[in-house]
Amino acid sequence: MGEDLTKSSMKFFSDPQLCYADILPPSQVRARIQVAVLNFLKILTSPDPAISNLPLIDRKPSNRKVSEGILTDVSWIFLSHSVSSRSLMKSNAAKAFVRVWKVMEMCLQILEQNKKVTQRELFYKLLCDSPDYFSSQLQVNRTIQDVVALLRCSRHSLGIMASSRGIVAGRLYLQEPDQEVVDCAACGSSGYPISGDLNLLDKLAMETDARYIIVVEKHAIFQRLAEDRVFNQVPSILITASGYPDIATRFLLHRMSRSFPELPIFALVDWNPAGLAILCTYKFGSVGMGLEAYRYACNVKWLGLREADLRLIPEESFVPLKPRDLQIAKSLTSLELLQDNHRQELELMVQSGKRAEIEALYFHGYDYLGKYIAKKIVQADYI
Repeated sequence: MGEDLTKSSMKFFSDPQLCYADILPPSQVRARIQVAVLNFLKILTSPDPAISNLPLIDRKPSNRKVSEGILTDVSWIFLSHSVSSRSLMKSNAAKAFVRVWKVMEMCLQILEQNKKVTQRELFYKLLCDSPDYFSSQLQVNRTIQDVVALLRCSRHSLGIMASSRGIVAGRLYLQEPDQEVVDCAACGSSGYPISGDLNLLDKLAMETDARYIIVVEKHAIFQRLAEDRVFNQVPSILITASGYPDIATRFLLHRMSRSFPELPIFALVDWNPAGLAILCTYKFGSVGMGLEAYRYACNVKWLGLREADLRLIPEESFVPLKPRDLQIAKSLTSLELLQDNHRQELELMVQSGKRAEIEALYFHGYDYLGKYIAKKIVQADYI
């Protein structure tokens, strides 16, 4: 059984380098955890125990690869099968080694109880049960990624829900199983909150008469557009994760892209490296999520702000780039998938040393954003 599961977990897509995380039912996840424990115990009881390393898929940028979709415009970041390790014998890695087993133990309990927990809930449980090993949310988040990399199954399969900041509004009808239909255009500026339960999101029935999907970087801009009912001026669905995109928002956007493949997806982000990084996360995925990125990638086009829009913004509205901006720009420069025109815009940001935020367009009035979006969408240079 162990050998079959190991082979199953090592499967690849048509690209033999691509390493991915399976979506599995609880019974199979429990079996993988049990096999991992049995293998560990087998090594531990051998005449010459060699338990110093725990092999994991390497999540470093150096192990990052690029997949170009066949018969689709969607490309994504993925991780190859290069392996890193957590060491029990090195003092700086021993606790990380133990954390993997602690999280697997907790996930096994969650699955046996048929429960779902958020990463935050898991952190507090581990903080109480194992305070010597878990003192921060970041440690839990990284360990979850380790467990995904070890077992080759998605975090959702482990019983871990995605905490969601996402909301959606506009010309979209949603229906959860056995529930009333929700008209997202009638949800006001607050929008419809996106559930962190990916199983529920996967079962949503969706209908739309929109012609576009607009991804909005900021919550406040989303609220302005929803309050102005821009989705009636430009027949569209609005969606935001209120900053850097969480898994649930990316999952729903991906689902919409599959359900409504004829709808182009546009992103409205700040003209700065962070805005472009947010767009790229929706478009390609992220290195940290390399084993699952393909489940969330969408062909998102950059609507604005763009270099051509800077003439619309008064000089007083520009803000100097911060050190963090330059770090993000450096990371984006190394991204193989970055389109040439996007790379040129990034270089211009760095050369100019300044950034512009969407709110600067309010110089033309609070109702200007709708006009701006309508004009940009009909232009030919929005890609």
